Amino acid sequence: LIEIIAMSCRLSSSLLLNLLLLLLLFPKNVLSFSPSMNSSSPESTTAATTERTTMLGRTSNLAVRAAKSMAVAASKGGHTTALSFSSSQAANLAQELIRIPSVTPQDRGCQDVVRQRLETMGFVCETLSFQDVTNLWAVYNPVANHNHNTNHDHKPLVAFIGHTDVVPSGPVEAWSYPPFDGKIVAPPSDGEDDYSDAILYGRGAVDMKGGIAAFLVALETFLGSNSDNGDDQDENGPSLSSSSSSSSSLPYSIGVLLTSDEEGDAQWGTRATLEELKRRNVQIDMAIVGEPSSLSRVGDVVKVGRRGSLSGDLSIIGIQGHVAYPHLAKNPIHESLGALKDMVDEVWDEGTEDFPPTSFQISNIQSGTGALNIIPGFKKVHFNFRYSPATTDIQLKNRVHEILNAHELDYTLSWSETNFPYETSWPSELVEEAMASVKDVMDYTAKPCTSGGTSDGRFVAMFYPKAQIVEMGLINETIHKVDEHTSVRDLESLVRIYVRLLERLQAAESMKQKVKYHDHVPIEVLP
Repeated sequence: LIEIIAMSCRLSSSLLLNLLLLLLLFPKNVLSFSPSMNSSSPESTTAATTERTTMLGRTSNLAVRAAKSMAVAASKGGHTTALSFSSSQAANLAQELIRIPSVTPQDRGCQDVVRQRLETMGFVCETLSFQDVTNLWAVYNPVANHNHNTNHDHKPLVAFIGHTDVVPSGPVEAWSYPPFDGKIVAPPSDGEDDYSDAILYGRGAVDMKGGIAAFLVALETFLGSNSDNGDDQDENGPSLSSSSSSSSSLPYSIGVLLTSDEEGDAQWGTRATLEELKRRNVQIDMAIVGEPSSLSRVGDVVKVGRRGSLSGDLSIIGIQGHVAYPHLAKNPIHESLGALKDMVDEVWDEGTEDFPPTSFQISNIQSGTGALNIIPGFKKVHFNFRYSPATTDIQLKNRVHEILNAHELDYTLSWSETNFPYETSWPSELVEEAMASVKDVMDYTAKPCTSGGTSDGRFVAMFYPKAQIVEMGLINETIHKVDEHTSVRDLESLVRIYVRLLERLQAAESMKQKVKYHDHVPIEVLP
């Protein structure tokens, strides 16, 4: 009520009048004790306490509704209003995470927020720190000796992969709202709890604190509803879960891996954590990477793989001299033009059925001293390949050297660490269930895709070559941009897709385990 009155002081007299009318309508026994509450009888005291609690709850609801009405009324003046409430758990959690400025490689407490919620759900959590990078590994329903070769009763491990670090905001003054305020902005609406058109602004709203929030709320929904009643129904039809999600009945384990080193060097984050898990014989069977994969509608794209990435730093060595005496110098800019043109025109491969052809791009060229009358003595070129499984990194390296040597250049060339391409073959269980989940919730068909840059899914493929990997997340239109944002409607849709995926995987794994059980039942030979 105090907040409402404070708000009214900055609003019109008509809104203040509405507030006063609302206060006049409050039941009197909310503000004063009824005679029954002074009774010494335990029964009457209990009844009075219950009555007061009920009335206070009604008062609280009225206050919230009044605050919402004021916000809506103020917004109808032709501008949007920054809201301090949301009916969406995912939006609230994403907002909380955005307000922590975790610019890579810093986490600054984001994983503590996540850890608290995971532990409440029953996850066993562990912080793994390497260098200046913070990583969180959490497991629900862990299985001892998690190893395919030695454990006949192995439960598959389905892991959610994400990151809490974000890229820098850029110029703060260019943002419509401060990048780390997590503003939820809604247009005028007459709906009491209508948040469907609200927009969440902030660095990381899409990439990828919104995705983390959506998956956490999905976990809370899935584990909570299964524990209460495995046969509950939702708006998408009957639940596919047929049993409680207790440790003994959930047919798979759930892992959550978060890092603060995805947007940066990516050396001490997911890669280092997976290397440690592999050393412990932890086997990841399926990975859901929460990167923003969607194009125009949530779930319209399910990434089933990524191209490889290979970068080179090329230095062409020349002889510096005066521009008036070119015969006494050797211009590395001129000398290398033919070789670079050949690399640009080269057809490196034709791609595959699921991958486009390998591409070659020059991203930086540096040469000269800045003086206008000096022939430079060097030229530095940085280039990058995004390559398909049709070509190996060794083949690309060999072909580049062949082209440079054919032009008789004096050069040095160093290569960055290779990020190998990967693809989850489909149809496969995880891809099929992911696409079916989108169809169940959104009523359109997702497109399997391998486009885009690299993600931490490549590290899963590196350490677990047989793991099935998909990427499913929010719309990526505003990632890394000023005014990065997502709609609350999209966050809620992603929550429902994740819940549905967990349900479908539960049903599929339960069926597989039943088949496996019957396969091992001794057959009685009848006379």
